[in-house]
Amino acid sequence: MFDNLSSKLDKAFKTLKGHGKITEINVAQTTKEIRRALIDADVNFKVAKKLTDDIRTEAIGQDVLISVTPGQLFTKITLDKLTELMGGVKEDINLEGKPAVILLSGLQGSGKTTFSGKLAKSLKDKNKKVLLTACDVYRPAAINQLKVLGEDIGVEVYAEEGNKNPVEIAQNAIAKAKEEEVKIVIVDTAGRLAVDEEMMDEIARVKEAINPSETLFVVDSMTGQDAVNTAKSFNDKINFDGVVLTKLDGDTRGGAALSIRSVVEKPIKYISTGEKMEAIDVFHPDRMAQRILGMGDVISLVERAQQAFDEDEAQRLNKKIRKNQFDFNDFLSQLDQIKKMGNIKDLVGMLPGVGKALNDVEIDDNAFRPIEAIIKSMTPKERENPDIINGSRRRRIAKGSGTNIQEVNNLLKQFNEMRKMMKKMNNFNKRGGSFANMFKG
Repeated sequence: MFDNLSSKLDKAFKTLKGHGKITEINVAQTTKEIRRALIDADVNFKVAKKLTDDIRTEAIGQDVLISVTPGQLFTKITLDKLTELMGGVKEDINLEGKPAVILLSGLQGSGKTTFSGKLAKSLKDKNKKVLLTACDVYRPAAINQLKVLGEDIGVEVYAEEGNKNPVEIAQNAIAKAKEEEVKIVIVDTAGRLAVDEEMMDEIARVKEAINPSETLFVVDSMTGQDAVNTAKSFNDKINFDGVVLTKLDGDTRGGAALSIRSVVEKPIKYISTGEKMEAIDVFHPDRMAQRILGMGDVISLVERAQQAFDEDEAQRLNKKIRKNQFDFNDFLSQLDQIKKMGNIKDLVGMLPGVGKALNDVEIDDNAFRPIEAIIKSMTPKERENPDIINGSRRRRIAKGSGTNIQEVNNLLKQFNEMRKMMKKMNNFNKRGGSFANMFKG
């Protein structure tokens, strides 16, 4: 996400390197490069021009402190203006109402149904009782898709087979929610391949009938400026409350995220990456601006880790590490929890400075599969006692996992090194020694 834009902005800032102060000439050169980078990223031309004009006005005449270089100061100004462009501060969804009703709108293929499942899971994880409602009565697989998602995340799905009236279905779902004291109803509506009057009239009727607490427009960020134009059409018709950007893990240039707030004057409230139900984030303009400028997003990374990792499991694991009893069962459990956090390249890109280094590197989300296959090819006794794995056992494990003996040997070697480090840490804690003593020798 934003890889090309980040790379081009980085090159633009290098224009100021080596200069002792900010001048009209070097600012003009840098802002020209920034504008070009933004337009290449499919940012609306008027938005790109206004942003770079604001940066230029702010930068000219700034006094550069002795401890700050012109490049650093210019980066800070750009960060502030990008944050401002995308809304400044995060805006939460409105969950007032008994029940609170969230209406989802958008074109077919935008990821609306998948997002409804992600949002339901996110709210359920916060101890909210949620009801998903299937109002896409045209796409044959839509109701089944929502039911499968609902079953996976443990959320009930309301659907009426044979009823082709989405207004009635939505109203009946809300009535059911009131009877069963469900706190939140999420209504998944039908989309089309393109904007048309019939679809717009239908979503407008549904909105008028159910009076939702929150109306969200779900848009595929890979469609660039088309996403912005579609958002404007929907907003003119139904006046939605916020935007959801999906598929930000794809080959997107980022133009939609940077343009949509200025064009439709509605906040981005969520971003979504990948198909995993955990891959949903509240949109923070400041954090997104930092990621665009290659500064990472450690706060979001920590929040994802907190959501994915089970506290009881962490305590159990901590006890085993302290007793030097960490085994392959524990290792496998940790891999499962890491995978729940989302797209691997996206996660690594949240680390400061790492995103730029990975611009041209492909990180396969299936990279853990050979490791999992090797561990799952071990017997329960071998997982608990890796030291018993001799040559014949290694050959059997390699054959069973579809790997080779070298891969099995590498995993066992790395696992042993990791256990040695854990043992050193335990001894260090018991002795109350220094880090220098721990690594001595």
